Amino acid sequence: MRVLVVGSGGREHAIAWSLSRSDSLDELHAAPGNPGIAALAHCHPVRADDHGALVSLARELRIDLVVVGPEAPLVAGLADELRHRGIAVFGPSAAAARIEGSKSFAKEVMDAAGVPTARTLPIAQPPCVIKLDGLAAGKGVWVCRSKDELNSALQVIQAFDQPFHVEELLEGPELSVFAVAAGEAAVAFPPARDYKRIGDGDSGPNTGGMGSFSPLPDVADEEAPEILETVHVPVLRELARRGTPFQGLLYAGLMRTEDGVRVIEFNCRFGDPETQSLLPRLESDLVPLLAGDLSQDLELADRAAVTVVLAGGDYPARDDKGTPIEGVEAAEATGALVLHAGTALHDGRLVTNGGRILDVVGLGATVEEARSAAYDAAARIHFAGMQHRSDIAADA
Repeated sequence: MRVLVVGSGGREHAIAWSLSRSDSLDELHAAPGNPGIAALAHCHPVRADDHGALVSLARELRIDLVVVGPEAPLVAGLADELRHRGIAVFGPSAAAARIEGSKSFAKEVMDAAGVPTARTLPIAQPPCVIKLDGLAAGKGVWVCRSKDELNSALQVIQAFDQPFHVEELLEGPELSVFAVAAGEAAVAFPPARDYKRIGDGDSGPNTGGMGSFSPLPDVADEEAPEILETVHVPVLRELARRGTPFQGLLYAGLMRTEDGVRVIEFNCRFGDPETQSLLPRLESDLVPLLAGDLSQDLELADRAAVTVVLAGGDYPARDDKGTPIEGVEAAEATGALVLHAGTALHDGRLVTNGGRILDVVGLGATVEEARSAAYDAAARIHFAGMQHRSDIAADA
């Protein structure tokens, strides 16, 4: 099978890495890809938001399956354009992708499906959570426990040209559960946990994600099917009832509260950086799964994975570009998986090209061993201004 991965980040590198291990794969391509993905696939200089060029590329390469990584092309209808041209794609239609593209739409669907979630509040007053209604690259959420935090959030929101949504503040540990879905049928990945804030102890501003790990100490892998039936399946049925069946990855961001599991948000694609910790645990062949074969349960290796994100010094305020990166080969020599999230080649030298630069994935028999492996490998990588959290998976 010929597969094209759309995207250029650490999530797409993880997907390409997992696909490359498949016996079902004949050719692997990426658009645009990155230097890490280029070691596994043929990379093509086509942006993820250039739908016409992606359709032409897929037809030219006789691609059997397109796997779309980022959310923005899905919300903008890339999957619809590909399917209209007879090209199979892993990713929902624009209508179904509204589950991520609009918080108000997601709330409407959850209410109709009877899925437990945070209550919508009529006015913004602390404690509360404010969310931009549309896409914001994982940075459109503000937790407001005080009046000062609320005022600061409202000032920042004014810079965004979109409505916002106010809901009750839930308390408890967060987790993510992914489900590969085809209409009303779905198969669940094990739970994972990510770390959204820039600093240790969940301090500082939100980011796209600074690390992740799986399995979890408080939600066993075996609980994923139950979460699937109570959270994902009702939403899939409601979307199908509306004439917009979901085909792709339905990602539930959840919180374990005193009243049980509540949905924080739904996303319409693989999460980043949870994917980087989940796919290295997968023993099942990813190609037939993404191609729609949901006949078997996922097979998982008996190991843990911890992902540590290495970011630029000014992230999340601004990207870092052109700074030389050293030590990737030394990190990989430890047995860790180093995934490229924001890198480029300049005159044959690896340099920074984004906010989050590299994802270092450590594996081990336990989370503690995987965490040690991840940080040992990360310590061998250097670029000027590099920052990372030191507490990823420490609470596990």
